[in-house]
Amino acid sequence: MTLQEKLAAMESIWEDLARTPDAIESPDWHQDILDERRRQVAEGRAHFIDWETAKTDIRKKLF
Repeated sequence: MTLQEKLAAMESIWEDLARTPDAIESPDWHQDILDERRRQVAEGRAHFIDWETAKTDIRKKLF
């Protein structure tokens, strides 16, 4: 399987999982990480970007 095929498969799986978010239970440590990242944004030490921009940035690094 090529890298492009793997990424496409992962995206398809993610889209499927995203259809039923309540069926996926997040681990406790995940909330801690989210809280820390929100704190960093509030303090101006980090910022959010939209998912499409993040995917584009990741793909640029891979190819």
